Amino acid sequence: MGEFGCPWSVRSGTDQPRVRDLNIAEGHYADGMTSLRVSVGGLVLENPTMLASGVLGETGGSILEVARAGAGAVVTKSIGLVPKDGYSNPTMVELPYGYLNAMGLPNPGIDGFRAEMIEAVRGGVPVVGSIFASNEVDFAGLARKMEEFGASAVELNLSCPHAKGYGMEVGVDPETVGKIVQAAKRRVRIPVFAKLTPNAERLVEVGKAVEEAGGDAVVAINTVKAMAISTEFRKPILSNRIGGLSGQAIKPIGVRCVFELYEALRIPIIGAGGIGNWRDAVEYMLAGASAVQIGSGVARKGLGVFRSVCDGLERYLARNGFSDIREVVGAAHDRT
Repeated sequence: MGEFGCPWSVRSGTDQPRVRDLNIAEGHYADGMTSLRVSVGGLVLENPTMLASGVLGETGGSILEVARAGAGAVVTKSIGLVPKDGYSNPTMVELPYGYLNAMGLPNPGIDGFRAEMIEAVRGGVPVVGSIFASNEVDFAGLARKMEEFGASAVELNLSCPHAKGYGMEVGVDPETVGKIVQAAKRRVRIPVFAKLTPNAERLVEVGKAVEEAGGDAVVAINTVKAMAISTEFRKPILSNRIGGLSGQAIKPIGVRCVFELYEALRIPIIGAGGIGNWRDAVEYMLAGASAVQIGSGVARKGLGVFRSVCDGLERYLARNGFSDIREVVGAAHDRT
């Protein structure tokens, strides 16, 4: 799973020191203290929580607010080559167990987002630029611009379930995904993450394609393809009819996807989908996630969710005799 992607107790080797033997100068602590610092594909985070794309990642100001709230990293809204209005209202449905949305990837275009990125990176917290395109050439060009704007990494949106010609439509084919990742890697020196869709029968194959193409990590998962119908008006509620389901309802799907990917991949995995408290984060990490993204949890609980999750993680480590969060990653696989 990469240098910091798995606990040495799960996948050990003669050249891999035990976590508790690492020294303080490397950002780790002696027994009796706990460390939440992680490295995902070379991107170092002070804690394993990240803001998921699509929530408060639209402006430099909102990204700075998330950074100040304690997130280990912030992922921007998905940005394309040119400005895009997205779908007309209604674009979101709030449900008791999550959210259903079909925004249509509205964004100001990469050049219009430059000023927001320049402001965002001043916060000192890693900013991951999320990008979408329909082909490898455009993905590579967008990745290069995000790097020029100061992004610490790029996240390839290969998984939006409701945008025609983008996202899931290009992200379900391993060969296409491999070409996109390879093209992006050729153009940038920062880490390249690929966000995967759960709406694919070949999830693990797609993950392997990312790894073989040189991708630095995968993000699992994006929203689940879904819809809602108004019983009063007898028609779909969303203007696009089909949207993506996020929130608590999809957590078991996300955990399963991370578990399966961890069994097959060596690169790190970032878990996403329904994380709203420290228990959710631990569950994902036990399944194999090195870090977690929080989106709907911010909408439900506010920006305090990041520090709340981190406080809970520290208590969990202390209570269970761990000194480093990396000892938790993939630990559920010890029992299967």
